[in-house]
Amino acid sequence: MTGPRRTRIERVRASVGIASLALQQIEDDLRADDVDQEELAAILGELIEDTDPPGGFLAAVAQLLTAAACRAEQIEPDRDGDASCPLHEAAALITDDAGQRLIWSARALHPQGAG
Repeated sequence: MTGPRRTRIERVRASVGIASLALQQIEDDLRADDVDQEELAAILGELIEDTDPPGGFLAAVAQLLTAAACRAEQIEPDRDGDASCPLHEAAALITDDAGQRLIWSARALHPQGAG
């Protein structure tokens, strides 16, 4: 016999908790006294490199926001864009602005090996 099925929001909440713990671990690594210029560039590169989610971590977050925007387009009242447009803009800011700034930072720290 299996236990009660978790609701969608419970699954999302658990996933967000796992992601938060992973991000906290990265933050702890960034705060370490022995992180040098090259390693910091490599850590930043991991957030933007084409690794397990294609396009890196930031691209995965942008993709999640785009999925939310597409769903909002289907269900928002009057299909007026009040919900979907800000979500599409947030996704674009992550990939176009935040992602590019991470690349620039990584390259400034380690021009030959980052980004």
